[in-house]
Amino acid sequence: MEFQDKQTRNVLLIATLAFAANFSVWTLYAVMGISIKETLSLSSTEFGFLLASPMLTGALLRFPVGFLCEIYSCRKLFIWQMVLIIPAILALRWVETYWGYIFIGLITGISGVSFTIGIRYITVWFESKQQGYAMGVFGAGNAGAAITLALAPVIIRSWGWESIGFFYAAGMAIMVLLFAFIAPEETPYMQQRRKTKLAFHLAPLKEVHVWRYGLYYYFVFGSFLALLLWLPEYYMRVYELDLKTAMLLTLLFVTSSSMVRALGGWFSDRYGGRAVNWSVFWVCLVCLFFLSYPPTTMIIHGVEKDVKFFININVWVFTLLIFIIGIGQGFGRASVYKVIQEHYPEHMGSVGGTVATIGAMGGFTLPVFFGVAIDLFGIHTACFMILYGILATCMAVMYFSLKAEQHKKLLRDAIANNFLEK
Repeated sequence: MEFQDKQTRNVLLIATLAFAANFSVWTLYAVMGISIKETLSLSSTEFGFLLASPMLTGALLRFPVGFLCEIYSCRKLFIWQMVLIIPAILALRWVETYWGYIFIGLITGISGVSFTIGIRYITVWFESKQQGYAMGVFGAGNAGAAITLALAPVIIRSWGWESIGFFYAAGMAIMVLLFAFIAPEETPYMQQRRKTKLAFHLAPLKEVHVWRYGLYYYFVFGSFLALLLWLPEYYMRVYELDLKTAMLLTLLFVTSSSMVRALGGWFSDRYGGRAVNWSVFWVCLVCLFFLSYPPTTMIIHGVEKDVKFFININVWVFTLLIFIIGIGQGFGRASVYKVIQEHYPEHMGSVGGTVATIGAMGGFTLPVFFGVAIDLFGIHTACFMILYGILATCMAVMYFSLKAEQHKKLLRDAIANNFLEK
């Protein structure tokens, strides 16, 4: 798909790169957390809180930052956001306690608001028919997690995990300079819109549709975050893989899910975001059904002897199902924002920020739920049972909302026909 001009392409390119850099910082504990867990002898619940700490700040700040994007320059907000996290990344070298890592995680979590800033920054540059694809390309910056999964283990092996903060801080500083040099200031149209009163941007939040979209995003984005944080440990604990192999398989999940987001945006432009979302939910539901089933031994008492059946998903089938879910989540993340852009084109900061907040809260709450469920029930597949329940709720909400909309449409058509007959 061709965009209007070189400046527009530059906006999308540099914003996507900046988002990828921030996402690599936001998901840094996916790699560091394994070493921290072993060093500090953490339980599954404590490990879940550790992984979730950057997600909490990134989630909570997306809401107010969404409104700031309607008032101030998104370009300047992007730069300041990146500058703020550099000292915290550097401080990782001197942290030694569990609560110290939690504190640093909360600060580096500011990197999570880069999505809200970036999505508001780019949307004004594109026509409506290109919005889905443009947001999909930008959203592919989720591949920043792949940078961490591929690069962080190399840094740890070569220079020790204490040096990782220096490398990431240096990388973020370079990204700040590139963004400041390349990214153009917003258009006069966008600057003029900043005169709009806050009440205008708050108005849509009274509508139930916004919170429904947030629920959908909780699954397609929140569970994506939770899985990329949880999968390395899951592979090592359940399938007894080494760290390198666990990271490679998680990298496959993250990269594929991130890269198809642009394709998901294109499909959403062509077939509609809602149709894409519904299809994604069905595919993920089937996969999660099989992933939720714990390893089981069944004994059938036959006429002459007992027959034993052992039901278990091997690592390759597991990886295939996770891969399919990742593809579905990538399409789903693009389709949700396409629907938001169609219904609230002038509220991408407030509505987009609200939905992004709810979605990112999945990255905080789900790892904690996973850890608590495993500690309580002692079943590793409990994490997928939780995701299955969340997705089933999303599908029920979507189904009944569609039925309600169809009923309203039929009622309006009946009233209109009755008026014409009279």
